Amino acid sequence: MPALPSVLPISRWGSASTLSTIGLFAFVVAAWSLNWVVMKVAVQEVTPLWAVALRTALATIVLFPCLFAAGQLVLPPRADLPVILVIALFHMVAFAGLMTAGLVFVPASRAIVLGYTTPLWVAPAAFLCLGERVSARQAMGIAVGIVGLLVLFKPGSFAWGDEAVLLGNGLVILAALCWSVSIVYTRAHRWTATPLQLMPWQCLLATIVLVILALSVEGAPPPRIGTPALLALTYNGVIGTALGYWAMTVVSRRVPATTASLGVLATPVLGIGLSAVILAEGLDPQLVISALTILLGIALGAKGEG
Repeated sequence: MPALPSVLPISRWGSASTLSTIGLFAFVVAAWSLNWVVMKVAVQEVTPLWAVALRTALATIVLFPCLFAAGQLVLPPRADLPVILVIALFHMVAFAGLMTAGLVFVPASRAIVLGYTTPLWVAPAAFLCLGERVSARQAMGIAVGIVGLLVLFKPGSFAWGDEAVLLGNGLVILAALCWSVSIVYTRAHRWTATPLQLMPWQCLLATIVLVILALSVEGAPPPRIGTPALLALTYNGVIGTALGYWAMTVVSRRVPATTASLGVLATPVLGIGLSAVILAEGLDPQLVISALTILLGIALGAKGEG
């Protein structure tokens, strides 16, 4: 979160509002970083679609009573139904499902790097779909980010002949593209209710779709889930999803969009470190170089917005 000091006046440092914002931002980064690690643990025992369905169902169960208690639970306005549909299908179903399936085949640290290429695809997609201008700095950021991505697939260091490796990496990249669709539509949508008020309905719709998909593709849910996988799913649903998105909604209202986007870049960095420590995946120098290059490209693009 290096950009926070540049936008929060020094005279306000130490105020309750500023400290709570910093605390919430730190919570989001930590919670989302650990998400990748715990889902890697979950898919060792639970099939991908059921893992995502269960964690989304838990988030739904938490969000409805929490918003009701806060006086924020409302029926979704008709004007917001399209954004509920897009976020539920492209982010909560497609992104989460494809990403979790990819984790079966690739290390969590690699999935984190590939997953966070999403911002690289948003600018060109917004140009094509929304007519948004791509600045010279954004174009430079995209180019730098793609160079970082290519580092991961350098001949001689990537198993191009391994079908499982190709499938896993392809699923994660496709997940990132689906997330970018959700982001672009969100930018174009004119909100009636707040994002937080719509989130439980998005989770509910996503849960229904995921359960249907899981039953169709993977069959019946697992009759028994071991303690590690159960704890992982509970963490992901309650802390990583429900509380994480609530905290990010609060932060996004308090700081500029560029600050928020740059601050979240700490997530993959911490996630790679947690994967190395908790999952014993080690620190691959090539992965670290690729991650830093991609994050540099994203940072350049974020600073070039507007």
